[in-house]
Amino acid sequence: MRWTHSRIFGFLTGVLVWMLSGCSFLAEPQAEGTTPDFVLTYAENQAEDYPTMLGAYRFAELVSEKTDGRVVIQIHAGGTMGDEQSVVEQLQFGGVDFARVSISSLSEFVKEMNVLQLPYLYTGSQHMWKILDGQIGDHFLEALEGSGMVGLSWYDAGARNFYTSTGFVRTPDDLAGLRIRVQESVLMARMVEAFGGEAVQQSFETVYSALEKGQVDGAENNWPSYESEKHYEVAPYVTVDEHTRVPEMQLVSQVTWDKLPEEYQEIIRDSAQESAQYERELWQERTAQSKAAVVSAGCQVLELSSGEKEQFRQKVLPLYREFCADYLDLVDEIVAAGR
Repeated sequence: MRWTHSRIFGFLTGVLVWMLSGCSFLAEPQAEGTTPDFVLTYAENQAEDYPTMLGAYRFAELVSEKTDGRVVIQIHAGGTMGDEQSVVEQLQFGGVDFARVSISSLSEFVKEMNVLQLPYLYTGSQHMWKILDGQIGDHFLEALEGSGMVGLSWYDAGARNFYTSTGFVRTPDDLAGLRIRVQESVLMARMVEAFGGEAVQQSFETVYSALEKGQVDGAENNWPSYESEKHYEVAPYVTVDEHTRVPEMQLVSQVTWDKLPEEYQEIIRDSAQESAQYERELWQERTAQSKAAVVSAGCQVLELSSGEKEQFRQKVLPLYREFCADYLDLVDEIVAAGR
């Protein structure tokens, strides 16, 4: 595994936080004189007002309430404990106690997670939650066994759409020859290439500048990210194809989990599930607000029909075997549940 400077920094930061206040039994005076049994850390890479961040705060609040202040979870926002990859590594040895991370980050450690990232896997949001809230979702939570992490609940991260500076993407052929920024993911790069486009893998914070300078012709992301980073100013044509819905997972370190009494484990699982429902509601509200804001600012939106989306899906079907050859029965089960 390649260690970048940011990952090394995040790793060392996590170690320092762990040594000072992380997965420990340090007693901190609480309201009403309560002394906690555990003071634990929670890593988040989003801003304070983001739905996943608010979900984390709700989780910590619920745990505190249900344990009468005996378990305190301290939220570290804005990526202060490192990027997602380094946070996952810290979870594995107990340097971080809790985190919310993308399936994209977990797939490097658990290859089966690639199934949930396949493009055009779901017919819509209801289809995805039918899967994740059922036996298949439980299977993926349990798939982390032996990884040093315990899966607690599923968080929403919306659907990703294409947007460009050049015009609408009405068919797969419209992507041919276009330079499309994708997240640093081989699977996402191969998806764009399947349409005849040129995939440009680069970090999220560089996208606006790349679009503005014409270094890329377009990108793909969810509505809140598109709006918050003002990408609509330089790429105003959005095609709602919803090519991927990549869920996110709340996790706890196995090291931490094994130190918790069964009573606290049960409370934490229940609180994680409850906070997930809260986060999903917030995500839907934020998505609607972001979409309305960019349309008001002049963004143009093309909504594809299910038949039009199927043209795109047919182009990427070879990727299902390329990335998930060992899990095709599971893929077929997921697809069949949406029919």
